[in-house]
Amino acid sequence: MPVDFEDEPRLPDSGRVTLRREGEGGQERADRRFVRQVLVIFYALAGSLHLLWPQPFLSIVPGWVPLPALVVALTGLAELAGAVGLAQSRRPALRRAAGWGLALYALCVWPANWHHMMLDLAAGHAGRLFYHVPRLAAQPVLIWAAPWAAGARWRRR
Repeated sequence: MPVDFEDEPRLPDSGRVTLRREGEGGQERADRRFVRQVLVIFYALAGSLHLLWPQPFLSIVPGWVPLPALVVALTGLAELAGAVGLAQSRRPALRRAAGWGLALYALCVWPANWHHMMLDLAAGHAGRLFYHVPRLAAQPVLIWAAPWAAGARWRRR
């Protein structure tokens, strides 16, 4: 019997097992909602900081990135758009797209986070590892958490 991996099991008349989608007539899991709310706050704050106080972000942009001020502003807008997409509940497909977008965003800014750590180490600020190591270790968690909290699904065939 084929199985579709989504969220909650039910057996339709066809005999095929499918799983009901969250946000589309189903009950949302409390853990997903909590993680999503944390991500909304995190990305809304980060996006606002990128736009209102760009200098700290400009200082860690790798030298190979063109137009650093524009890139920092666009990353702030991307974070804000992702937060809005995750926060809304009227369009589950938009929420899932926001989750995937934030996952890709977190993947794309990972090199800047490494660059930031290398700058601090080169400047003799090894004591800042207490900040950088957890930040870099949390990056894969952020990459995973955004689509998961948005209700995105990984399909197996």
